Amino acid sequence: MIRKLLVANRGEIAVRVIRAAREMGIRSVAVTSEADLDAIHTAMADESVCIGGPEPSASYLNIGRIIEAAHATGADAIHPGYGFLAERPAFAEACIEAGLVFVGPSASAMRMLGSKSDAKAIAVQVGAPIVPGCYDPQASVETLKSAALEIGYPIMLKASAGGGGRGMRALHDPSQFDAMLTMASEEARNAFGDGTMMVEKLVERPRHVEVQVLADSKGNVSCLFERECSLQRRHQKLIEEAPSPYLSTNPPMWEAMAESARRLVAYANYVGAATVEFMVDEVASKFYFLEVNTRLQVEHPVTEAVTGLDLVRWQLRIASGESLTDLERLTARTAIQGYAIEARVVAEDPSAGFLPSVGKIVAWTEPRGPGIRVDSGYGPGKVVPRFYDSLLAKVIAHGETRASTIDRLITALLDFHILGVNTNIAYLIDVLDHPGFRSADIDTGFLDREFSSWRPGLPPSELCQILTTASHVSSPAMKLQERAAVWDVGDTFRNTGI
Repeated sequence: MIRKLLVANRGEIAVRVIRAAREMGIRSVAVTSEADLDAIHTAMADESVCIGGPEPSASYLNIGRIIEAAHATGADAIHPGYGFLAERPAFAEACIEAGLVFVGPSASAMRMLGSKSDAKAIAVQVGAPIVPGCYDPQASVETLKSAALEIGYPIMLKASAGGGGRGMRALHDPSQFDAMLTMASEEARNAFGDGTMMVEKLVERPRHVEVQVLADSKGNVSCLFERECSLQRRHQKLIEEAPSPYLSTNPPMWEAMAESARRLVAYANYVGAATVEFMVDEVASKFYFLEVNTRLQVEHPVTEAVTGLDLVRWQLRIASGESLTDLERLTARTAIQGYAIEARVVAEDPSAGFLPSVGKIVAWTEPRGPGIRVDSGYGPGKVVPRFYDSLLAKVIAHGETRASTIDRLITALLDFHILGVNTNIAYLIDVLDHPGFRSADIDTGFLDREFSSWRPGLPPSELCQILTTASHVSSPAMKLQERAAVWDVGDTFRNTGI
């Protein structure tokens, strides 16, 4: 049994894991950088250890310091969360060598499935359909260029390592191949330390669907249905939902997709939580394997909502040697409980091209209500540093129908108020209320196509007056008569009772 768990991460996922550990009676240890000393996850844990400077390389990516913190606090297991070291085989190996339980797959399984090119080769062996392409990690530039011509344009240049849209370029013109390949490879090398590239046929207007998988050490594999993640801005997922509105009307495709996912993880002797990602060509009614994420996903709450499961608790149970026999009931799609949609609230400035926004959060009011869940690692008075991902919170709505869930999520976002940093909340509301999204007529290019010229609207004039008034009145240097004059701002405020 796991008795003390070190969480090798920060932000909302660290909070999420610590909460699950607490519910299971497992003591928790938070690691923190110097930039996160006052973060929520450090206060929630039973113990916290500062492991280095604010740069990820000095702290959350420092394997040696994390292992030292585990030994110093008597932790017997490490949960990597997602991002940072979660998909690094070397980290999994270091944990095992240090006598610690790694809450995740083995390093060998991670290596087999973590590389897109290797995973594609496995997919071919197990009969999972893949997009035509060249996936040889040793392929030269000339080989890739020849493969592109043979496949036929348009093509997609894609990094073999990593994810999140980095190292990807859609290409329609062969004359741009060399320049685009250099750019994509360099981007991948900077992000993942590996510039290896692949070439595959570009499927126009695809849907992005992923299957949530749990696998235990006894060889059991459970597919906990799917999530639709087609709403992406610049290849970054923004809104996710479960189940997929497309697969809900296409049971044969779901069965084939689930079977492909099972075969892939079983082939690698995978143990833990994984997500098998697919691309759906709706026009041709075909699906293709993309990659395996050998960790928990950001969007896991929507699966939890429609299955009634706690995936983090199941990760810990599997790591403790338990089997998945309790999940045998989750096989038929009739087990799906309603609909769930997640929106990622990030610290970005929509008026400045969605550049990251950093600083101190002055005010923070989360939405409440039936079917609403907020996962976050921030709150009032906390600082959003410049060193890490800009995700502030995930707002999840759960309802009986997709339409009612959309309405519930929009209402929740309208009730989510954050001051001090800029956010994308207004953008999310407009996306959710778009007729195309409401009718589920979506694909991975939907946001870039429909919202390319989107600009945030102006706040109501009344709100501007309130904020201006509040800032003036709160000034200690303001004289009494000046305050009285400020309050006299028109009939709108004469009878407010302020």
